[in-house]
Amino acid sequence: MKFDILTLFPAMFGGPLTESIIKRGVERGLIDIRLHNIRDYAFDKHKVTDDAPYGGGSGMVMKPEPIAACLDQVRKDRPSAKVLLTTPQGMPLNQAMVRELAQEQELIIICGRYEGVDERVRELFVDKEISLGDFVLTGGELAAMAVVDAVARFVPGVLGSSASAETDSFADGLLEYPHYTRPPEFRGVKVPDQLLSGDHQAIARWRRQESLARTLRKRPDLLESAPLSDSDRKFLRELAGKE
Repeated sequence: MKFDILTLFPAMFGGPLTESIIKRGVERGLIDIRLHNIRDYAFDKHKVTDDAPYGGGSGMVMKPEPIAACLDQVRKDRPSAKVLLTTPQGMPLNQAMVRELAQEQELIIICGRYEGVDERVRELFVDKEISLGDFVLTGGELAAMAVVDAVARFVPGVLGSSASAETDSFADGLLEYPHYTRPPEFRGVKVPDQLLSGDHQAIARWRRQESLARTLRKRPDLLESAPLSDSDRKFLRELAGKE
């Protein structure tokens, strides 16, 4: 999987993309991450990449020329890559979108800054706009990191277990069930008997019900679109009746 990130602040990516799972994915040749400094493509001697908005108003707007020049250079090696823009106006990133993006072989991510990018960047180059949620960050770099991290988990071989990404929260539309490890008892709290039973069917049933219960308690909105079986619905009705 190839990621090209266009940013004014490439140094921000040093920690998140050079440690842990992402680092191992890069070392194994499973992920290729390239950072491109938009400022390197500014045309004037002062490397100006932003300007005041036409019509007045506060803040500055990212100029289209440096972004376009940088993108043109990147596309020489990535002609078919989908172009993403990180912006508060984008669609909120969720697991379904991550799965969709993971089907791509190449992604180019433009990190928005200041009041945003010149609208012509959107019109001419961007395939999808992505947001982390209904709040504003100082720039799109953190959102770009989140996209890379989330999508990279679906690249075969990046995670230690291929099943890990498939059982994460939101993978099946629900929050993930609780996890426990040794010791079997900690400060008076015991691991549920089902997990110690060795009965795989009982474990699977417990995990499904705990996932349903946790989703009902914390994110009931997810249940409206989650794929539920008849037994799931029956369990939720019984659970709601007890509360």
